[in-house]
Amino acid sequence: MASLARQFVGLKCPPISTKKLVNRINHQSKQQIQKARIAAQASAAVVTNAQTRERLKLKEIFEDAYERCRTTPMEGVAFTVDDFHSALEKYDFDSEVGTKVKGTVFSVEANGALVDITAKSSAYLPIREASLHTIKHVEEAGIFPGLREEFVVVGENESDDSLVLSLRSIQYDLAWERCRQLQAEDVVVKGKLVGANKGGVVALVEGLRGFVPFSQISTKSTAEELLEKELPLKFVEVDEEQSRLVLSNRKAMADSQAQLGIGSVVLGTVQSLKPYGAFIDIGGINGLLHVSQISHDRVSDIATVLQPGDTLKVMILSHDRERGRVSLSTKKLEPTPGDMIRNPKLVFEKAEEMAQTFRQRIAQAEAMARADMLRFQPESGLTLNSDGILGPLTSELPEDGLDLSEIPPAEDL
Repeated sequence: MASLARQFVGLKCPPISTKKLVNRINHQSKQQIQKARIAAQASAAVVTNAQTRERLKLKEIFEDAYERCRTTPMEGVAFTVDDFHSALEKYDFDSEVGTKVKGTVFSVEANGALVDITAKSSAYLPIREASLHTIKHVEEAGIFPGLREEFVVVGENESDDSLVLSLRSIQYDLAWERCRQLQAEDVVVKGKLVGANKGGVVALVEGLRGFVPFSQISTKSTAEELLEKELPLKFVEVDEEQSRLVLSNRKAMADSQAQLGIGSVVLGTVQSLKPYGAFIDIGGINGLLHVSQISHDRVSDIATVLQPGDTLKVMILSHDRERGRVSLSTKKLEPTPGDMIRNPKLVFEKAEEMAQTFRQRIAQAEAMARADMLRFQPESGLTLNSDGILGPLTSELPEDGLDLSEIPPAEDL
């Protein structure tokens, strides 16, 4: 190593010129920049040429299309003008007032709903035309987006030429038809009293306002006392052309009372409690369930057994049609004395069965009474047949009457 070092001793190198080195680097950089510029210009020229060719091609296409539209506009078109008119006629409809159209609700708002009826513009259903009843929002009438229904045209909105639709008109016609049907069937309906005047009261039936004269109301309550209450009604007159709907409460009550046979079981609702008994509503007629007829066991406080609003089964004990009084009983329906107090559910389950037993006892007592009468009055020429029906005396029975010594006494009713 020492000898090698000595060999380099005395060597002299010429100094490096920094100026020449810098000039060389600058020259090389300029060459590279020049080459980049040439390449960019060439690329730009290529892009520009391509865009130009594309624009020229589009121009030719547009010019050709324009020429064909100007000279032969229907060439190659399968959908003709006649086809267009046919399509319009297919989806067009008569927009005169009274025309029924199918439509789909697509929007609801506070005052109505917008309906698509495939016309040039949507139709409008005002809230006043949405239902036969008074409502505050169309949703109360079951109108929601997506509902498809049949409407009737009732007018046109001049501001935008849109049609005004109605469901109320359709429901109105259906209500009159329903009332005519109910009148033909002579059925009893419930009507809510909503108004009064000097001649009678106004009742809502099937959505229509009917008139009930005071002479056709069986109750002695005043008009003010009857408002907002429901009464059983029958149709007297149904005249749509004259808008006359006359109803009768008396006719309805007469039919209801005719069905109140002694021993029959009816469903009732407790209306009020008194110290002497409970008043029960049985189909629009008030009957009295006397405290002594509630149970065989003594009932000291009626409120411990019954409460206003309770629903129960009762049996008809008597019915005074002239005075309008009906006597009821749950005592006769008890399978075991005291069940009405301890197990009223059992009483209602066995009601029909116990009532049938009661009616059989009544029939037996009546038959024995008639037989007893014939025993002491054979000169009447009448007797009872095997079915217990009173008829002329036959050779089957002795002329001196029947021997009733073997007939057991009737049970206590």
